[in-house]
Amino acid sequence: MRPVIATLGLFLAATAALPASPRTADLELVLAVDASSSVDIGDYALQLRGIASAFRDREVHEAISGGSSGRIVVTLVIWAEPGFDKLKTGWHSIATGAEAEAFAKLVETLPRRQFGGTGIGEGIETSLAELASNGIEASRQVIDVSGDGRESASGSATLLPDARRMARERNVVINGLAITQEDPDLVDYYDQNLRAGPGSFVIRANTFLDFADAMKIKLLREISGARMADAPVADGPSRNL
Repeated sequence: MRPVIATLGLFLAATAALPASPRTADLELVLAVDASSSVDIGDYALQLRGIASAFRDREVHEAISGGSSGRIVVTLVIWAEPGFDKLKTGWHSIATGAEAEAFAKLVETLPRRQFGGTGIGEGIETSLAELASNGIEASRQVIDVSGDGRESASGSATLLPDARRMARERNVVINGLAITQEDPDLVDYYDQNLRAGPGSFVIRANTFLDFADAMKIKLLREISGARMADAPVADGPSRNL
């Protein structure tokens, strides 16, 4: 248990060390990451490293600084089995390279707690709650869902159709990053059942090894608000829908 305790200690220390988010930003972004049982420990690490790599990228820094306020705010939510608590980083302001690096380091330390079913709807519901309670004003609110499977939750859980409807009612955009390693048709599933809002889109990563490249392109598009038509991701196309 000692390595887990040490990792959690780093997580708490990093969270406490970061400055409070400002009241205004160009974008409020929730990164909602799949940690269900279909995602093994190595694949989980590849997702976190891919996010960290994207926030260390010079082009991403330039996109952030090019906004009207030169700032975005971001939080990461890790979801899996419905009914279980979601691991969250809390909101972090990103306006400088140093702030981006601090967030990247935090993401890399996040322990694996979630397993079980694929509760996409509850992941989105949690993300919506984070957006509603952060006290930040931005012109755009985006939930960025990444995963490798279709929703398997049922019963009393908040399911994807209801979560998608709630996002639309609140003018929150949902974009998807579909990892098609096990399900070649996942892009179509995300397109038809997940994405929501004006300009929403789905991008493909063929494997978890392609996740970092896909995440960078996705972040650039979300931060700038531009439609990057026909931008390739790994060996597969992005979906501009």
